[in-house]
Amino acid sequence: MKLVTYINNNREQVAFYIDGQLYNLSEADNRLPQTMMQMLEDWERLSAIAREAEANIKGGSLTIESRDFEQVQVLAPVPKPTSCRDGYAFRQHVAAARRNRKVDMIPEFDQYPIFYFTNHNAIQGPGPIDCMPDHFEKLDFELEATAIVGKKGRNIKAAEADSYIAGYCIMNDMSARRLQMEEMLLNLGPAKGKDFSTVIGPWMVTPDELDAYRIPAKEGHTGAAFNLKMTCKVNGIQVSEGNVGDMDWTFAEILERCAYGADILPGDVIGSGTVGTGCFLELNGTGKLNNPDYKEQWLQPDDVVEMEIEGMGRLVNTIKKVDTDFSILALKK
Repeated sequence: MKLVTYINNNREQVAFYIDGQLYNLSEADNRLPQTMMQMLEDWERLSAIAREAEANIKGGSLTIESRDFEQVQVLAPVPKPTSCRDGYAFRQHVAAARRNRKVDMIPEFDQYPIFYFTNHNAIQGPGPIDCMPDHFEKLDFELEATAIVGKKGRNIKAAEADSYIAGYCIMNDMSARRLQMEEMLLNLGPAKGKDFSTVIGPWMVTPDELDAYRIPAKEGHTGAAFNLKMTCKVNGIQVSEGNVGDMDWTFAEILERCAYGADILPGDVIGSGTVGTGCFLELNGTGKLNNPDYKEQWLQPDDVVEMEIEGMGRLVNTIKKVDTDFSILALKK
């Protein structure tokens, strides 16, 4: 199934995405809820009902009103997640970023997966991304995939962790690099460099829809892996390409660490981390390493960022500049 959250009669509505049309779950079967969070809170039972309803729509035995996906206001699949973590699963990205800073690859990367918490109240879907003046000091995209949790768990093992995933979608982990780099000198994480926007969408695709793309996890690793091409275009020009299958740490292994001594909950969003070549920070660093005259590129007002992952759809956002001169960088002592 592909599940979309959109605005219907001024409120959130979860719907099936079928051939460009949206069909409300609650209209397809009155046992199904109106919001994605309600679905996720009882995912195992309700997803079985939803699959039957979707099959009836596709087979023609159930006819209900549809809406054109392109004509509605699409939100993040989970507009208000219970939490948002972001992993660090692609060795290529980590190695390139460290090489560009002229530091050795950190051996701990290969010992255990890591993640950080970001602002789950700044989650958004397709559409405009409002940015303050300071955000445009090296504004960046980050091309990622993300898993959405559909079952509460604690102290789960990687071998069973995939069963806790309701679905997947694209993630753009937006980054204001100057803010990020300044504050990380204090060794306390990205914070203000990240908390203005994290984009997920355009829909959540359930794991069964990706079965045809399944590949073995890398040697020594446990969990589902998928051969899914990833790309990012800025203003129609492709700047990034990778593959979900290049994840060194699987989502199952990341979930195992997340759930150690802590609950994971329905509605938690857990990102993969950035794919290799998946941000301007890495691309600029590599470019300057090879050519000192390389011209850096960063996101600008009115840029259109278009991310696509095979099987997960296309996520499109436009960068917008808020009309203000308020700057927290100017408040430094």
